[in-house]
Amino acid sequence: QIADEVSVHKSTISREFRRNKGRRGWHPRQAQELQDERRKNCANARRHSLLEWTEVERLIRQDMSPEQASQRLALEGGLPISHESIYLHIYADKRRGGDVWRHLRCQKPRRKRYASGQERRGTIKNRIGIDERPVIVEQKSRIGDWEGDTVIGKNHRGALVTLAERKSRYILAAQVPDKHASGVTAAV
Repeated sequence: QIADEVSVHKSTISREFRRNKGRRGWHPRQAQELQDERRKNCANARRHSLLEWTEVERLIRQDMSPEQASQRLALEGGLPISHESIYLHIYADKRRGGDVWRHLRCQKPRRKRYASGQERRGTIKNRIGIDERPVIVEQKSRIGDWEGDTVIGKNHRGALVTLAERKSRYILAAQVPDKHASGVTAAV
């Protein structure tokens, strides 16, 4: 009944009760204290002081990589701070107008986003998938059904636009300087 009320699975509620009950059963205040204690001990919840970030920035300003700074801090002071946390701090500093990012060895305009679950490169707006084409096209029983593609050159220099007629296998191809829509449209 509680799970239905708060729109979660019943196992979530039973796990909450199991995890947070004491000798006399489950009590909200006690459950909140237990949860706060777990959160405080969680590695992801750890917050570093201004003094610790000053030490990190000192190492970065000596042109150490965030990986090297992380290892140095762990060896010398026992400060457990990951290189990824250091990167996040540096880019937050950059957004605030700081200059620590200038000491990074690799100056990238933006960092790659991981674990997003979606491919961001090469996506075409309003694209109609190949699985949505009519069945008659798959049968190759008529002339006039064309398939287009682009082939990108080595080091992204130049591109080839190809159009293939499915039944006759007649192919048209044109070279374009890049894969931008204006040039590809003109070639088609």
